[in-house]
Amino acid sequence: MTTVLYEHPVFLEHKVPEGHPERPDRLKALNLALEHQRFARLTRKQAPQANEDYVLLAHPEEHLRAVMRVIPEEGINHFEADTHASPASLQAALTGIGGAIAAVDDVFSGKADNVFVASRPPGHHAEKTKAMGFCFFNNVAIAARHAQQAHGVERVAIVDWDVHHGNGTQDIFYDDPSVLFCSTHQMPLYPGTGAKDERGTHGTIVNAPLAPNDGSDHFREAFRERVLTALDNFRPDLVLISAGFDAHHRDPLAQINLTGEDFDWATGKLLDVAGRSANNRLVSLLEGGYDLEGLAESAGLHIERLMRG
Repeated sequence: MTTVLYEHPVFLEHKVPEGHPERPDRLKALNLALEHQRFARLTRKQAPQANEDYVLLAHPEEHLRAVMRVIPEEGINHFEADTHASPASLQAALTGIGGAIAAVDDVFSGKADNVFVASRPPGHHAEKTKAMGFCFFNNVAIAARHAQQAHGVERVAIVDWDVHHGNGTQDIFYDDPSVLFCSTHQMPLYPGTGAKDERGTHGTIVNAPLAPNDGSDHFREAFRERVLTALDNFRPDLVLISAGFDAHHRDPLAQINLTGEDFDWATGKLLDVAGRSANNRLVSLLEGGYDLEGLAESAGLHIERLMRG
């Protein structure tokens, strides 16, 4: 099994205010974990910067222009209460998109069976016309649209296990029968969406909310009964993961009590799905995860599981 990791130094240049949870130290912690010998055969590549036109696969041009207007020449600016931009933020965001696009191309060209993109800022809260929740552009949505347009993919599945509901991804694909969006998340919690009865126009939105203080048993039951069942019925040609690791029990922004082994287990289940219907094609994009130890442990086990296939 060939696993590729996309990274880039510019992701560390997206600056946020002191004390902000979505900080460059997140990637520094992951990079430290990846220095272990067990990752020696991981293929690491530098993510390319995407052309701005790729943003338009999931967002209107006015949204792109709105983001560009907020990028400061110096210092830190903000879109809303918790979403901030520094001079390198647009380049970082476009490079995250570039990594996602390259990852999709790699699994369809045979250069990789699966890919992990270690980028920031994250993307799954970005709605069609709104930057929010630390997110400017919706990377996983753009990756799905690219797979459809460039590779003729008929059915894309997006699985989001970030502890916060991927409202942006749901917003973009709510009326689209060709994309299945499945999410496990804590509820109630930011951003307030993700109830079970939010099913989409064609029943291709599958939410599996978890209650505060739920742990491994509740997560795995919800994942088996709602997410995996939906995936088996949908039979995707490509599996995309919005891989947030903030459902880890150490994370300060939520109250779900998962361990690294739970992310390892879920990764294995999605690899099985990709093996059955998508010729092993799976792409995983980093979303949340704000305790450095919990993120390094969980993302490390996730990547190691991808490498084992």
